[in-house]
Amino acid sequence: MAKDGTARGGARVGAGRKPKALADKVVAGTADTAMVLPEPVEITGVDVPPVKEYLRAEQKNGKDLCAEEVYRDTWTWLKARGCEMLVNNQLIEQYAMSVSRWIQCEEAISEFGFLAKHPTTGNAIASPYVAMSQQYMKQVNQVWYQIHQIVKENCSVEYGGSNPQDQLMERLLNARKGN
Repeated sequence: MAKDGTARGGARVGAGRKPKALADKVVAGTADTAMVLPEPVEITGVDVPPVKEYLRAEQKNGKDLCAEEVYRDTWTWLKARGCEMLVNNQLIEQYAMSVSRWIQCEEAISEFGFLAKHPTTGNAIASPYVAMSQQYMKQVNQVWYQIHQIVKENCSVEYGGSNPQDQLMERLLNARKGN
């Protein structure tokens, strides 16, 4: 506590030891300290829950929004690891929408270039799509880290291998090819 009575300083959020993955705890034989969630009484089989309308809305430029595809891929990846019920649907939707917006920004950069014209002076300025793309990529990574942390802490089997985050560049290249 500072002299003026405010609670400033101290330990940073997220500093310190990171929790071990559940799969690593199982291998090390220390999984007895892990909380085991009870199995649901009745399991209903759902491949992928219904995708919200805004994830497949037609865009102003006429191009398809790939958020529905990202949502389905991410849900399928979570389901294969048994963690689909632990991750909030809104988090998956936010990830899918952020990925699709990032792809849109990258397509705009490819179409219009890195420079734009200033609206009043007419001078060359940096394209606003570059900054937007960087912000969306940052948001994509932050949301993915949240999803991946949930999987890491709760998946008792190997959770590695190919994941939706690894497929971002492939998705971007496929989106450009289709146009």
